[in-house]
Amino acid sequence: MNIKTHYDLLIEENNDPFRDPPALRQHMESWDGQVFLDLMELDPSKTVLEIGVGTGRIAGNTAGCCRHLTGIDISPKTIRRARENLRHCQNITLICDDFTTHVFREKYDVIYSTLTMMHFQDKSLVIGKTSALLNDGGLICLSIDKNQSEWLNMGDRRIRIYPDTPERIMALAEQVGLKTKKVVEIENAHIIVLVK
Repeated sequence: MNIKTHYDLLIEENNDPFRDPPALRQHMESWDGQVFLDLMELDPSKTVLEIGVGTGRIAGNTAGCCRHLTGIDISPKTIRRARENLRHCQNITLICDDFTTHVFREKYDVIYSTLTMMHFQDKSLVIGKTSALLNDGGLICLSIDKNQSEWLNMGDRRIRIYPDTPERIMALAEQVGLKTKKVVEIENAHIIVLVK
């Protein structure tokens, strides 16, 4: 099953992390949470891009801390749900497209992604494109799952994923001129902060 279909099905099943009850929300934050938000160094002057915006779980927290947030996701149903969830935010643009092929018309001060890198097989392409979309002095913040399984099991579905390590991400970043600012280990993830 491809990733777009998988995430469309999650919406049909009413699986929406934006609307999770407090206990489940706290569990999801073991991959990102306040530590991740703080590491992005957001302020009201910054433009921000989220790769894999999903239903807006993280975007709902970041939009109020920046000038403008753009979120991109490959799943049409997920983007529709994100539009519902984030309708109160006036500074958000949501795009339904594949990050690797989408033509962006601007650059950003902060680019972030949580639990999305595992869906990209060509990590070099993604890191290179992310670097190209970043303003000089800008920051990239990535939360990567510690789980090294090549499969994501979701009930009756099995999705092929491509696990990451901090070392691999940092090596790819260095190849495109990015510097590692910080690596922070939290319960279920490594958070990597890169600067241009």
